[in-house]
Amino acid sequence: MTDTPHLNSAEPERGSEPVAPPAGATRRSVIATLGGATLGVAALGLTAAQATAAAEPNTATQPPARLAAACVLTPEQTEGPYYLDLETVRKNITEGKAGVPLTLRVTVVDTATCSPLPNTAVDIWHCDALGVYSGYVAGGSTPDTTFLRGVQLTDSTGVAEFATVYPGWYVGRALHIHVKTHAGGTVSNGTYHGGHVSHTGQLYFPETYNTKVAALAPYRSNSATRTLNARDGIYRNGGSSTLLTLTQMGSDLGKGVIGTVVLGIRPAATP
Repeated sequence: MTDTPHLNSAEPERGSEPVAPPAGATRRSVIATLGGATLGVAALGLTAAQATAAAEPNTATQPPARLAAACVLTPEQTEGPYYLDLETVRKNITEGKAGVPLTLRVTVVDTATCSPLPNTAVDIWHCDALGVYSGYVAGGSTPDTTFLRGVQLTDSTGVAEFATVYPGWYVGRALHIHVKTHAGGTVSNGTYHGGHVSHTGQLYFPETYNTKVAALAPYRSNSATRTLNARDGIYRNGGSSTLLTLTQMGSDLGKGVIGTVVLGIRPAATP
């Protein structure tokens, strides 16, 4: 496969080294590389006490059914070559980028307790409709752009919400959103500081929606061959566990969708 001139190069498939950032990059370097490998995917399960509580609807200790069902460690996936540790705290990350509106709701759960994790930083980044990441363009330059990147802290129910657009695609990769969770940090002057990364992964989209979105503007101007989830080597290593549940906002897909997912993490982990 070859890249089209206006698109980024593909991220590595399973077992390969990550693609290096473009030459002359002046932003922060790529950190962790897991090569799409799945780390710690064993389900933790519920304790006997939690199982008993689940059978008793009136028990105060019963975790919400959706969180209990997701009380499994979410697989780690490669960070990829396009991460920038800007750590800018903001809900709307579109910066005027065109695309199908996406309300993204990420719930973060402690796998040890099946309880939601408040005050956890959820850090996301993804490409635009034509497959371009902010901060990186073909040719190796790193313009000072920040579209489709941002951080939100989870609320008391463990939910972080973003206003963004449905991502596009580039050579060799299925449609996806990158995600990190950070624990133990603080926010000042609109930026998240300190703490440590507790999870690095990717979020994916159902193919039925991908096909419909690809037919809309501006996505139909993307000349790169779209890779299906099933043919993406990174998706095949745990991606099905972070497949978004999408709800269309009205009869017109162009009006937008809501995407939800639950991430099960160990907040003290430093993978």
